This record gives sequence, C-alpha cells and structure tokens, in this order.
Amino acid sequence: MRALRGVQVVATAAAAAVLGLSACSTSPSAEQPTGTTAGTVVTGAAPTGTGGADATSDGMAIERSTVTVDDPTVGPLTFDVRAAGPAEAVADGRGVILLHGFPETSASWEPIMAGLAAEGYRAVAVDQRGYSAGARPGEVGDYAVTHLVDDVYGVADALGMERFHIVGHDWGSVVAWSVAGRDPERVESLTALSVGHPLAFAAARADPAGDQARRSQYMTFFRQTDSQDTILANDAAMYRGIFAGAGLDDAEIDEYLRVLGTPEALGAALNWYRAMDEVSLDSMATIEVPTLMIWSTGDGALGREQAVASETYVSGEFTYVEIPDVTHWIPAQAPDQVLEHLLPHLS
Repeated sequence: MRALRGVQVVATAAAAAVLGLSACSTSPSAEQPTGTTAGTVVTGAAPTGTGGADATSDGMAIERSTVTVDDPTVGPLTFDVRAAGPAEAVADGRGVILLHGFPETSASWEPIMAGLAAEGYRAVAVDQRGYSAGARPGEVGDYAVTHLVDDVYGVADALGMERFHIVGHDWGSVVAWSVAGRDPERVESLTALSVGHPLAFAAARADPAGDQARRSQYMTFFRQTDSQDTILANDAAMYRGIFAGAGLDDAEIDEYLRVLGTPEALGAALNWYRAMDEVSLDSMATIEVPTLMIWSTGDGALGREQAVASETYVSGEFTYVEIPDVTHWIPAQAPDQVLEHLLPHLS
C-alpha cells in the first residue's frame, strides 16, 4: 500500500470533546489474519411497506415505513425505515442496507439513497435499535453488538433480501463489519465510513505511540448513566454542538432531535456505548467480501491508523479511500464523493 502524502488530521474542539465515534471494546487478537490482498489507496477532492413519503432535493421519493422483527430475547421489535429505488432490485442482489451512526438517524443517508436509487438499487436505511421507538428494550445488555447484528439480518429477512450490500457510518460501520463477518454468503459487499475493523480500532486505541486513545476519551462521558441529560440540557446545546462543522442546518438537526430529543430515546442510543464491553465474536472475523473503507482527514474522533490497518483483517478485495478536508460527518458533507466510490464498488 502506498502512503498518502500531505495529509493533515484536523481535530476541532467540539469533535475532541463529544463527537460520536464507535467501536467494540475488544483487545487485539494474538493471531491476526494474514494473506490479505493488496489495497488500493485513492484520494478524493476537497424502502418497502406502508407509510408516508418524503422527497430529496432532487425529487427522488423516499418511502417511510416500518419493519417488525421477532427478537427471541425481548420479543417483537418494530424498526422505522426509509427506502428508495425499485423494489424488484432486491431479488437481483441489488438491495443496499445503510446503517447510521451516533447521534444520527436514517435521515443522514437520504442524499446517498437518492444516488443509489437513481442507479437502480433498492436502498434501505434503518433507524436502529434504541433509535426506533418500537425497538427500544430496557437493559443495557440488549444493545451489545451481537443483538445489533441480529437486527440487520432480521430486517433483511423481512424485506426478502437473501443477499445484500451493507454500508455503515460510525457505529453503523461497527455493525456492518460484524454483519459481513458473520455470514459472508449473504453479503455482496461491505462499505465502512470512518470506523475501521473493530480489531484495527482496538489495536490503534491500545498503541501508546498513536493518538486514538486521546481521540476516544469522550467515550467515558457517553458511558455515564446520566450523560443523555447533559447532552439535551439547554435546548440540546451539547447535542447541537456535536455537529459543529458538519454543514447541517437547524432543520436537519431538528429532524434528528425529533427521534432522539428525549432522555429515554437518547439514553437508549447511548446504551450502545455502555454495552461496548460485551465483545462480539462477529467483529473478530476476517472479512471475505469486497470491502471499501472510506476515511476523511478532518475526522477528530477517528484516526487514520485504524482505517488503514483494517486491510489486515480483510482477505477479500480491499479498497481504501481518503477524502480530504471533510469532518467525521461524511454522509452529510460529501455524499457525491461517497457515491463516486460506492457505486463502482457495488457493481
């Protein structure tokens, strides 16, 4: 892998303090996978069911509906989903499941969903466990990664997606890595934005010569039992500050707060952090499917080391893309650049 030159990581004060990143709290494996294919480094320039429908800025219809999954531990869970594109694409393996990060919702994917739908893909973005009001179990242990992966396969089954592409950002990337690791026979491809393979992240965080441990210090606050009250205090001032530099307007942030604006809802989303110590074996798997890793140089919470090192845990085709001058919020700030690399990867 050739090195990139002239890359500068920019950490804003807001990102360093509270920016939402995610990963499993695992330790590096004693025997790391070997035999990965050579990676490619690329630099870039600076739904189904019943429900309502929205429209993106280019007029693409975004369907709003729900999907119910039977969880054997906590009972039925009903997920809110957004979808776009031809439903018949699912039968051809052209279904794409998109997983948001913290503290976003499925709304963060709408610009990218429109681009996927225009190319004939069926794009489905899910408000995940804790974010959907109908999928909000009460115990911290209910939010371990294993359960989050179960949800994805449950949604895929409910939508008739025998095989599908998986795309994740932030915490959604952690889940996406684990989905691809659990059953590669069902996953056409994996795309991870910002967060690398959980073991690559764990190794970077444990490296005394690196800076990932410093970048991850905000997790200690997120894991506190009352952190949601602080984040939502004073008209959600801290929540709004998390998105400083993301380019989101008030209406877009208010849409997130419509879902996460109560202590109950935000507390459930933060349970993902509180359950991190429950190691998911899925996240330790060597990834066999074609994998696209996208990282942005302005990310204050995720370092380059963990993104590049993800190739170590991929035995299939691995492509690394670096987008300069974009913060952690890649789907919001650089949807066109994501699509530029995502569409060839899916095909």
